[in-house]
Amino acid sequence: MNAAIIFGLLIALMLTGMPISIALGLSVLTFLFTMTTVPIEAVALKLFTGIENFEIMAIPFFILSGNFLTHGGVARRMINFATAMIGHWHGGLGLAGVMACALFAAISGSSPATVVAIGSIILPAMVAQGFPKRFGAGVITTSGALGILIPPSIVMVMYSVATSGAVVFGPDGQRVSSASISTLFVAGVIPGLMLAALLGLTTWYRARKFGYPRMPKASWRERWVAFRKSVWGLLLIVLVLGGIYTGAFTPTEAAAVSAVYAFVIALFVYRDLTWRDVPRVLLDSANMSAMLLYIITNAVLFSFLMTSEQIPQAMASWITGAGLNWVVFLLIVNLLLLIAGNVMEPSSIVLIMAPILFPIAAKLGIDPVHFGILIVVNMEVGMCHPPVGLNLYVASGITRMGITELTIAVWPWLLTMLGFLAVVTYVPAISLWLPRLLGMM
Repeated sequence: MNAAIIFGLLIALMLTGMPISIALGLSVLTFLFTMTTVPIEAVALKLFTGIENFEIMAIPFFILSGNFLTHGGVARRMINFATAMIGHWHGGLGLAGVMACALFAAISGSSPATVVAIGSIILPAMVAQGFPKRFGAGVITTSGALGILIPPSIVMVMYSVATSGAVVFGPDGQRVSSASISTLFVAGVIPGLMLAALLGLTTWYRARKFGYPRMPKASWRERWVAFRKSVWGLLLIVLVLGGIYTGAFTPTEAAAVSAVYAFVIALFVYRDLTWRDVPRVLLDSANMSAMLLYIITNAVLFSFLMTSEQIPQAMASWITGAGLNWVVFLLIVNLLLLIAGNVMEPSSIVLIMAPILFPIAAKLGIDPVHFGILIVVNMEVGMCHPPVGLNLYVASGITRMGITELTIAVWPWLLTMLGFLAVVTYVPAISLWLPRLLGMM
């Protein structure tokens, strides 16, 4: 009954058009003041301690790094490198767009940043070369979603933070720990590369089927020149991921290193960013970070209410008592997250749903790392379908296309993503093989 009241109030407030963060906070405070005896001091303490987490600092640093890279010419050089390598295949520029999105995702951690950085450069080039605008929009909108699956990923950081305080137990009664950020980053490598390959295959097939243009094959000298010009951006992948996987620094320290490195190469190496641009980049990063941290703060309060009312534990007991196994549960989770993706953006979904679903998943013996990757892939799909698909709105601003037209444009790639989601859901080895190989699990 309490769960129905809380979620009913939250949905009602969201339907008024109220921002998710404020709706979360008001729902929690209304319930606490009217239906519980929880002292208000506990609420204030939870607000403070909830975000007093060293790992949360990775979020503003990765946002800052992505903004420096977006404005610093790194994306253009990555596109030139990708074009030189695979531009002569069917749908060459489209395939180069997929490859460039995968490379940029490995240094930005954000899907909208990837769509903006790659799409604003390659889409006009594709239209000029004779590609239909819908084809180019479909490629970039969906490939940009790789930004939250290929590590580093801001959404993975949020999942780790959202589940870190949960006290959960497995089917054998042993306590289950939440997934660390570094383990999630490693787990995202294989799924990220697989999805990039599948999106590239879809692009290649459609380009071959409809006879879209190919580019002249680049010589090895041209490929070397393109690689040499993009190497400073590519080195960031090695620096950040290599540093995390070798234990040289934590994910939060890696985010700080990434921000400093991106600043240096954008301002002093490539020189596409001037000192006059720096205050604007800092302000944009601060605005986005403040928005996400405000959502996190209210989501922590919401998670506190869920825990105090024993709602996740009650749901876990009901599901196990009803005889539902992990196969059916994961199907329900996918449907629930895809429906949530229709009305909410990824960070809010993860921060609200992860603390509720994670204890149930643990009770059914589902690995926390596998469950985290599953949630991230769901968020990718949600970013590419209406009505609140964030990538659709970003791509709409770049292409000057309506949301309805964009929705039609992304369908072939969206179906590929849905098929991949089904495979990732029921083949845990895709997510868990690499962390186990590296001894992280």
